[in-house]
Amino acid sequence: MLDTQSIKRLSDKINQLLPAGLQQIKGDFDARLKVLLQQQLSALELVSREEFDIQARVLQRTRAKLEDLEQKLKQLEQKLGSL
Repeated sequence: MLDTQSIKRLSDKINQLLPAGLQQIKGDFDARLKVLLQQQLSALELVSREEFDIQARVLQRTRAKLEDLEQKLKQLEQKLGSL
């Protein structure tokens, strides 16, 4: 999830794109834009980089265990086949 500062920076960038004539309603637009951005970004169910990295490490360990088990199974199948 994006933090409040990230949403503010994104909102500020969008506000900079507003034409000069709309600057007078900037305050109302800014408040509504922040709420809209927060709602839409929350709906995306984003995860933090830290959580992503943790899950990537878990997946890497799981993949290594699976490869090890596949190798052991292959060896057992070969032993059974030679009996």
